[in-house]
Amino acid sequence: MTAQTTQIVQATTAASSTPARTLFINAHIATGQPGSTVAQTAPLQDILAENGRIAAIGEGLASTLAAQGYNMADVEVVDLGGKLVCPPFCDTHLHLDYVFTARKPGAVNESGTLFEGIQRWSDTKSDLTVDEIKSRARKAIAMELRHGVQYIRSHADVTDPNLTSLKALLELKEELKDVVTIQIVSFPQEGMYSYEGPHGENGAELVEEGLRMGADCVGGIPHFEQCREFGEKSMHTVVELASKYDKLIDVHCDETDDPNSRYVELLSALAYRAGIGERTTASHTCSLGSADNAYFFHLTKLLKAAHINFACAPTENLYLQGRQDTFPKRRGITRVKELTDAGINVSLGQDSMQDPWYPLGNGNMMIILDYVLHVAQMMSFPEIDDALKFLTVNGATTLGMSDNYGVEVGKPANFVVLDADSVFDAVYERCDVIRSVRGGRTLFSAHTVVDGNDEVLDGLLLR
Repeated sequence: MTAQTTQIVQATTAASSTPARTLFINAHIATGQPGSTVAQTAPLQDILAENGRIAAIGEGLASTLAAQGYNMADVEVVDLGGKLVCPPFCDTHLHLDYVFTARKPGAVNESGTLFEGIQRWSDTKSDLTVDEIKSRARKAIAMELRHGVQYIRSHADVTDPNLTSLKALLELKEELKDVVTIQIVSFPQEGMYSYEGPHGENGAELVEEGLRMGADCVGGIPHFEQCREFGEKSMHTVVELASKYDKLIDVHCDETDDPNSRYVELLSALAYRAGIGERTTASHTCSLGSADNAYFFHLTKLLKAAHINFACAPTENLYLQGRQDTFPKRRGITRVKELTDAGINVSLGQDSMQDPWYPLGNGNMMIILDYVLHVAQMMSFPEIDDALKFLTVNGATTLGMSDNYGVEVGKPANFVVLDADSVFDAVYERCDVIRSVRGGRTLFSAHTVVDGNDEVLDGLLLR
């Protein structure tokens, strides 16, 4: 990553000189909704951004504005050249406090399993500082921004009496709010009731303290608890805390190949009873990939009634799961296709960038999408044409942000421009993001040139 890219997460609104009105012309628009596949023959549209919001969408808006008396000299015009516009990408499952720690002494995960990853993190996290976490997280956020992400849900490990990770991410959330929206999960990596701190505090108490400090979501990890009873107790605590503090829920749920790990059922039932199913996300749910069809058939009724969300991290779980299998070896991801076909919301996450759980990861959500379409066998032409929903509107639904998200009149003027003419071509080519717009201003445009060994982004961020 170059110094120029790092500037993405150092810029502030005050640096922007973007006019109050910007007219983006000649765009194919994909909203992320079914049917917005944007064939190459579809009419090109223009988007008028005014005071940070989308004021108009239509053909030939320049003529319309001139006829309405607009002084076009005061309107910046940006020609998108017939490229594809869609809402910004959402990474709905990431651990910003863990990024780039994989090579730290003692952090190498020899078995490649989830549970060794947790142990390695536990063994090596005692020397973390707020500044060090922020430095690593800024680099990861810059990478995600470069790939079109403007919305991130990050878990922050609170099984630490000093709550170092949470403090760091809360600071970053505020510092970077003009370029990226970050939600933070108060997450007990070592368990709500299996973790005991140096002063006798348990994970549940630290999760609650994290909520009081400003975390957006209640987290949990029931399959890691020492026994089933602790896991079940943690699910009750998660829902109780979310109701008490009016928070969202995002639980690491059933991230195991064990088909008898069924905490998603309990979480869904409790959230349904509390009337907060739409505000609840079950992340991973790998055990559903091992569960039999009779169980899943029964569970689907509850999931649909509760309107619960799912977050899938396909690359991570392909790597971590199936480690106890010889052959046949399980794929390890949740039932993305079956959930989607049932009308249940599924979004995607990068999850890790070079940490004890996963040695790769670069924030490119088009790669994550490509993996899930392959592994879930969702490659009919209609499924490919609608695939961007997993990175866009489905992500916004998981984050509870649908009311202020989308390429629609009246919504914030946030969108990305893809180097493709249609959704199919974007998916087929795993295309690059060539422009990112937030509040009507261009964060970056990627007409790149080579300067020595560095990539220079033309119009990098707040121009």
